[in-house]
This record gives sequence, C-alpha cells and structure tokens, in this order.
Amino acid sequence: MPSNLSLRSEIGLLLRFLRDYPTFLKTPLAPDECRRRLSTKLASREASFLDIIDRAVFGQPHSPYLQLMKWAAVDSLQIKKWVDQLGIEGTLETIYDAGVYLTLDEFKGRKPIIRKGRKLSTRKRDFDNPLSTPHFVSQTGGSRSSGDRIRLDFAHYAQDAVYDYFFIQAHDLMNRPYALWRPTPPWGAGIKALLSRAKLGMVVNKWFVQNDWKPTSRNWKHSLMTALAVYGGRVMGHKLAAPERVRLGDAWRVARWLADQKEQGRAAWLNTNAASGVRVCMAALEKNIDISETLFRFGGEPLTPAKANVVVDAGARAVCHYTMGEIGRIGIACGTPKNVDEVHILSDKIALIQRERTLSDGQKALGNIYTTLLSTCPRFMLNVESGDCGILERRQCDCLMGELGYDLHFHTIRSYEKLTSEGMNFLGSDLIRIVEEILPKRFGGYPTDYQFLETEENGLPKVNLVVSPRVGLVEEDVILAVVLDSINALINGSDDYAGRWREGNTLRILRQEPSSTGASKVLALHVQKPH
Repeated sequence: MPSNLSLRSEIGLLLRFLRDYPTFLKTPLAPDECRRRLSTKLASREASFLDIIDRAVFGQPHSPYLQLMKWAAVDSLQIKKWVDQLGIEGTLETIYDAGVYLTLDEFKGRKPIIRKGRKLSTRKRDFDNPLSTPHFVSQTGGSRSSGDRIRLDFAHYAQDAVYDYFFIQAHDLMNRPYALWRPTPPWGAGIKALLSRAKLGMVVNKWFVQNDWKPTSRNWKHSLMTALAVYGGRVMGHKLAAPERVRLGDAWRVARWLADQKEQGRAAWLNTNAASGVRVCMAALEKNIDISETLFRFGGEPLTPAKANVVVDAGARAVCHYTMGEIGRIGIACGTPKNVDEVHILSDKIALIQRERTLSDGQKALGNIYTTLLSTCPRFMLNVESGDCGILERRQCDCLMGELGYDLHFHTIRSYEKLTSEGMNFLGSDLIRIVEEILPKRFGGYPTDYQFLETEENGLPKVNLVVSPRVGLVEEDVILAVVLDSINALINGSDDYAGRWREGNTLRILRQEPSSTGASKVLALHVQKPH
C-alpha cells in the first residue's frame, strides 16, 4: 500500500525509527510506573483536554477544527469557561450543537465539511495529530474501505503497553504463553502488540501472521520495518517473535500450538481478530484438537454472541477490546462482564458523547462521538462521529479496571454504517444477525461461513450472499427466500425491502469462502470496489 509519503519523508521516518527504537526498548515500564501513569492521566483529564485544544486546535492555523470554531464563534477562553462550568462532556455537547463536529465521512476526507452554507474541503491527513512524532506508517483494517494511512509513534505504543499491563493483570494472564495471529505492517495491530509487550519486558511466544510479509516491489518498506523491529530488538537482547505465515485456511496450525501449550501445563492466550479466532475454534472442533482453557483476546470487529458461542463450544473463552484504527485502543475488556463484548471506556484517553441519528430509511441509532484527550493518539479527534453505536452505562464493577476508576462500560457494539442498494439502507446490526444467527441455525455452518458482498455491475447494485462450501448443499431458492423474509421481519415487517431486491434481481448466492479485509477481518458486509 502506498504510504502517500515523499522519499524524503520515508527516509526521515526510517532514521527517526533507528534513532529512537533503542531508547524505547531500553526503558521498560515497571508496574509502579504503569499505575502512576494511569492515575495521573485520570486525575488530569480536564487539564489534558484544555492543553490539547490549545495546541492542536487554536495553535494550528490550518486546522479544520479551528475553522469550525471560528464559524461557531468559539475561542479558547470560552472553552475554558465551559469546562469549568459544564465539564468536558458538557462542553463537547455545547460545541457540537454549535456545529463543531465531524461526520465520519468528513473525518475520512470523503465529503467536504458543510455548516450553514459554509464549505471546507479537507483531506484525511488534515486530521493527523500535529503533536505526535511518527515512527511508523500503518493502515487501518478497512471495515468499509481499503484502509487509511495512520502515523504511529513509540509514545502511542508505550501508552497502549500501560493499558495492556492492567488487562493482563485483570484477566490473570501474566504467566500464560502468549501468541498473536495478526498481520505484519502495513497493518498496525501485530507490530503494536509485539512492541507494547516488549515495552513491559514481556515476550510474545509466537507471532502467526495471515499475510505474506516477504519483501516485494510493493511492500518492501513495510517488510524492512518489520525486520528492523524484530531482529534489531533481538540484537538489543529482547526475545521478539519473528512472523510465521499461517493462512486463514490453516487455522488448525494455530489450534495445534494452543493445544501444545495446554499439554505442557499452561493454557495460552491468543490475540487475534474475531473471525480468525472463530476459525481457530472451528478447526479445533473439526480436528478434535483440545484448546480448552485458552483465552481469546479479540479486537477489530464485533464479538457477537454467535461468535462467542463457537469459542465456548471449543472449551475456550473470549473477551474483546474496542479499538478504532485512527486513535487505537478505546475500551479494555472487562474482567467481570455482564455481556460478551463489554469493555471499560478509557476515559483518560477519550471523551465520549452520544447523539441519536435518524438514517434515511427512518431507523434510529445512538452513535458514539469521540474526542481524544492524549497527544499520543495517531489522529486528533474533536467531536468525531465514529460510525459505532451500542449500550453505554456507568456502573461499578469489581474487576481491576473498575478499581482503577474506569466506571464507564460499553457493550453490544455495532456499526450503523449501511449497506445501500436499490435506494435502501440496511443497518450493519441487522446484517450481522442474519449471517451469524439466522442462516447458521437454518442451514448449518458457523457465523463466519456467510457474508453479504456488496458490489456493482454495469452501474447496477448487486449483493451476493456468500455461502462457504463447508456449509454443504443448499437450495438457492430456499436460502434466498429465508434472507429476504428475514430482512422484511427485521427491518419493517413489510415486503418493501425484499420486494425491490426481488424485482431488481439484486440478491444472488455465491458459493465461495467469505472475503476478508487486508487485516484478515471477515465482516458481515464486505464492499467490493469496482475495478
């Protein structure tokens, strides 16, 4: 993937990495330092917010946020006054109502910012954090696109290491073998997990990767960065795991490693995305591989009850973090959850408000709107709509994260970004229920064996229902009827939606393995771009 950087910038990035990497590894974070950092940041939320607003908005003449502030007639003194009176969240709600916010399309540079007749065209890089010092260029997982370029720095990795330490403690994982099944750069999750662990003075026992990281004319820069990180770290005395290729279809190899750890007396834990983790559990069940007592730490896509049930069937347990590629970790898995995907919102790093959105088909979704409070986030967000919704509640719990002061819980996390076809919109949560619950229950298979594949042919929208060959023989007319009837029942109880798809011959069956993103996510809806 092109990084959109000039050769001079590429060289500067490499030299900065070589300069700062030894210091990063030679200054590990001790437990006391992790606790001090968290307590300090939680206690100084308002000061952090005011500081980052001053430096990243009012201190940046070309900031789109500064233009929004000017349009709303808001200055830094007014922000400080509101924070004193209303707190951070109250201030954010006030400026949101005044027009200081970004939709997800505006934040990603897909659409210009338009407020009350005023228009401002932007690019994605206009929202790069001006306060960070980048050492890597990675890309997001691409839930609705090929992914976005993200600049990451060692300070960001160190901050994630602090959160990782308390997650490890909360789930009693300190002495258990640890593996990744995450791709190498340009995708950032794997290298970040590797280096954040090293920052704690801990090891990654295995780094399985879904992609081929051998250098080519397209990815040589990312392969070089990966090699420098791994083998350079080894030279400095750190036992960093080298990437080991495991294709999605060979998930049994990861299951076999997990089983080997259990046989040796210590059940392991695996950091991967939910779809890949489900594949591991499916392989274990099909090949009678014992991975019981394994903990799966998911992230990058929703952990639904259907996916969690497959993990449970394999005798294992799943928890998830909540992340957004542009800013990294947002929520840490709760140690005593009431829901399968429940997380603690990292309120030292993120301020969160919610707004109800009415979609074009009349459906409503209560969406999350984020503001970053730390200068280490790859991109700076100020009232940016995330495209995610879920259930937000404040409650005390007795897990370590709760004891540390993180009392804002979030669960049932879904995206309200839509499938748009034949002039109709479908919520992602409805599609997830169809492919992960209704179809497997009726026709067999696993939650990751079905997928809606949105594409376009000759200017006309087409939606393929991808059905994995592992499901076996199915009558296409029957499965199509079940999908269309389910759409009607889930959305509005009439035939308006399915009738239009029938008339346009929009929905078809495609027998193949579901498509995955570059970061190996298998999503309920996969958008295939026209060539």
